[in-house]
Amino acid sequence: MAFGIKRQDVTEWKRKIDQGEIAFLTHYWLDARFPGYKTVTKVGCNDLKKLAAWGKQYGLKEEWIDHRKDGYSHFDLIGEKQEEILRKEGRLEHIWKNR
Repeated sequence: MAFGIKRQDVTEWKRKIDQGEIAFLTHYWLDARFPGYKTVTKVGCNDLKKLAAWGKQYGLKEEWIDHRKDGYSHFDLIGEKQEEILRKEGRLEHIWKNR
């Protein structure tokens, strides 16, 4: 279940994806499969080769991309890997939600 996110944030994320950018969206999230984690960062791009190459530099496998019919395919980042990648990307504004 996703919550704590503004429609404007989702719209901006989609706009960046549509423009071929690597786009980040972090929101609160609860899922019984991942107890102890309260946020997820979705990293998307409409250029799947570009997205896969981006993920590869962080040890993410291409098959982990959540392929979406609506064009907003993305990696889901949670936990320690999420924070590690956000720090390396300089996306500190996303990290505060992890606290």
